[in-house]
Amino acid sequence: MNYTGLILPKRELKPRTKGLTILIDNGIPEALFKDTIKSAAGIVDFVKFGWGTSVVSASLDNKISCLKDNNVHYFFGGTLFEKFLSQGKLDEYYSYCKRFGCLYIEISNGTFPITNREKASHISDFSKEFTVFSEVGNKDTGVTETSSQWIEYILEDFEAGANKVITEARESGTSGICKADGKMRLDIVNKIINSGITLDNLIFEAPNKKMQTTFIKLAGHNVNLANIPFSDAIGLETLRLGLRSDTFFLAEEAVK
Repeated sequence: MNYTGLILPKRELKPRTKGLTILIDNGIPEALFKDTIKSAAGIVDFVKFGWGTSVVSASLDNKISCLKDNNVHYFFGGTLFEKFLSQGKLDEYYSYCKRFGCLYIEISNGTFPITNREKASHISDFSKEFTVFSEVGNKDTGVTETSSQWIEYILEDFEAGANKVITEARESGTSGICKADGKMRLDIVNKIINSGITLDNLIFEAPNKKMQTTFIKLAGHNVNLANIPFSDAIGLETLRLGLRSDTFFLAEEAVK
């Protein structure tokens, strides 16, 4: 809450549907996890347990309990879904998500080679019981879909029942919407943002400050951002509010 008297861009209180901040847990220690969530719960909407880390995390139950106590939602990375799928074990994946009380799941095809149409069929199936976040984009930097394909796949996922669609960048910012050297594919980003798709329904992976700043400049301070490192929870919020040099004047414009 703003007690300073400063005029700052408006941020909805939780639960919210836009301006989402989604942290990624890549296996950080339980104490650090809990400290971050307790201190930043008001500005964190979700935690994604990255790729298959939930399978080997001895403190997963404790972390999930912390999230529930602090009103932060959670889901498992799409790569875990793909691992189950690759072994023909989607029934086991369903049971796994149910075991940990998941309300949200991520469905992707960034590693295991299935078509977007096949992915959409799984979205349709799982959306009957879960809120599905789908992901578009490939983790292989040698696969470069055109902007038209990105938009086609995003729309197909929504039609299949995805609640929100995530644009791939990995936790390293080196694939999907980014090139292998970390440079953003701004031609694709701009085409998506200007496609007419409701931005509140899109989530952009932005694992570093440069990407976070770029998306805020292109899509506004209430853009949905994911794969945010735990160390960036507070820093991202200051970017959104123009309390950091990178977005200082952009945020001034947002409140006029």
